[in-house]
Amino acid sequence: MFLADKAVQLAYDPGISPNEGGLPGLAVLKEVMGSINLFGIIAVVGALAVSAAVWAWGHFSGGHQAEANGKKGVLVSAGAALLLGAGNGIVAFFSTLGTQVH
Repeated sequence: MFLADKAVQLAYDPGISPNEGGLPGLAVLKEVMGSINLFGIIAVVGALAVSAAVWAWGHFSGGHQAEANGKKGVLVSAGAALLLGAGNGIVAFFSTLGTQVH
């Protein structure tokens, strides 16, 4: 009966948790992900500037479709900036939340 209890416990808790020193190259991977995040933020700044220009051009030229697309672009750029900036916090929050599931 003791072996069956151990198997049931193993099925619920395999005892696996993130190990920061487990594989080589973790520091390089962190650098690469940070660089990708930086490029994403730079791209969002460019998209925001273009979208704001389209919004203004559409507004002052009477192009309602261009104005709507500019507004949409500004909102999407702002949302992307929010997600890129909060990426670490979002992942940490849900990772911590996931460890509390039993």
